Amino acid sequence: MSLPHAILTALLEKPSSGLELTRRFDRSIGYFWSATHQQIYRELGKLEEAGQIRALRSAEPARGGKKEYEVLPAGRAELAEWVGRSEEPKPIRDALLLRLRAAAVAGPDAVAGIEKELGRHLALHEAQLAEYLDMERRQFGPDQDSEADRLRYLVLRGGIELERFWTGWLTEALATLRTR
Repeated sequence: MSLPHAILTALLEKPSSGLELTRRFDRSIGYFWSATHQQIYRELGKLEEAGQIRALRSAEPARGGKKEYEVLPAGRAELAEWVGRSEEPKPIRDALLLRLRAAAVAGPDAVAGIEKELGRHLALHEAQLAEYLDMERRQFGPDQDSEADRLRYLVLRGGIELERFWTGWLTEALATLRTR
């Protein structure tokens, strides 16, 4: 249910065409809520059908021309209601953790395999952390102090702290395996 809300959020930040929206998803919201381009386009159609967004009139001919969407009052109301909704935290469901547990009983070859995979994951999380820290440096200076800026910054800080957790935990896990 969150994809339509992610799209409404992005469109409220800036009315966009489907293509622009997919590109923005790839560079921002997609870090925290991923979606394929097909899913985004499909959801745009549903939101338009539900009267929550509309395509703005374009000077270009309709066939082959890009539609730019804006959020209607019903979409803003839906998003505001969703933001205030109560929801329980989701339990962790991570295949890497399950595979580490399985390596405990699967034997020495499995342990060697999981050690390699932990190292690969560590490199991926280190790269993501570096990207988030670069975003923090580039996008959040002292002049970005509006409420919207502070809330966007909190989302980025959440991502930074999650990546710090994973890099720390993976480093510890690898050290533990290497002392066997």
